[in-house]
Amino acid sequence: MESVGDRLGTKVLTFVLSVIAGGVDVIGFLGLGALFIAHITGNLVVLAARTAAGEHASAAHLLSVPVFIVALFAARLLAATLDRFGIATLRPLLLLQFLFLAGFFAISIAVGFPADPSAAVMMLAAMLGVSAMAVQNILVQISLKEAPSTAVMTTNLTRFVVDLGEVWFGRDPAGRAKAVARARRTGIAIAGFVVGACLGAWCQARLGPWSLAMPTGLALAALAISCCSDVFVQAAGHT
Repeated sequence: MESVGDRLGTKVLTFVLSVIAGGVDVIGFLGLGALFIAHITGNLVVLAARTAAGEHASAAHLLSVPVFIVALFAARLLAATLDRFGIATLRPLLLLQFLFLAGFFAISIAVGFPADPSAAVMMLAAMLGVSAMAVQNILVQISLKEAPSTAVMTTNLTRFVVDLGEVWFGRDPAGRAKAVARARRTGIAIAGFVVGACLGAWCQARLGPWSLAMPTGLALAALAISCCSDVFVQAAGHT
């Protein structure tokens, strides 16, 4: 039986979601006072560094972790409710992610450029972005079985190198075959995140808040991809 993680739809979706994560992370870092939107634990590092240097600790950095946790729990609760009614979770979660990113984008455009990252309205916008990434993390684990993380590249890079080592030095043919399959999946996520980070930096430098059109548009594209095949959605959404 073909693994869901090896299907073309899942590979394309994994790449697109990774581009989104890389894009919003760089855009947030450059445009919102070094706030990580996808790499949430990075905000703890920024907080610790600023506190040690005697600098002002951003409320957005303080809020990002608890908001991320609450959004994770809410998304998981939504997924469990959908599953209880026999509804595939992928499309609803992708729609929710798009709505959060659209809100992030709309508020940023309404505020204009340059925006004060410490302003309450911009912190609200940033938390919508954080919530979108929480939903993305949940849907990858629940709705895209065997897909790698699309937002945590440290773990992915470690897994990728370990699998390469297994491919090159492993003696078990079955183990090497599994390592090749995992490396391909993980490589797609890593490549997507790098592409997204580069695109995000380029867009932020030239478009300011309009740069968020890129990840928001891709979130809509991801939703469209999920609508291409009912068979794919049923398989991916099965829990």
